[in-house]
Amino acid sequence: MVWSVQILNLTVRRELEDQAADVRARIAKIFDVMREHGPRALREPYVKHLQGRLWEIRASGRDGITRAVYVTARERRVVVVLVFAKKSQATPKRYLDLAIRRMKEITE
Repeated sequence: MVWSVQILNLTVRRELEDQAADVRARIAKIFDVMREHGPRALREPYVKHLQGRLWEIRASGRDGITRAVYVTARERRVVVVLVFAKKSQATPKRYLDLAIRRMKEITE
């Protein structure tokens, strides 16, 4: 079962690139597991359901905590729609709203 992991657009790619190298490496390892085994192979603490079709990859490093929000799409695709450094306990509503808007850009 091979899956693809895609970054929605250049903005999201830059959000990912802005994160610390150790956190990007952890996220890359989670992407590798998703590609090989599918997103359902992962559970907490690596991924967590947010709401509806939104899920988050949870990664932490020396400089803090990062979240990469994704959705699954047809043809065994995982599409990352948002990456941000986490500063509070719960994912802020403004990030959820942005992820929902970006999710609507995905062509099923």
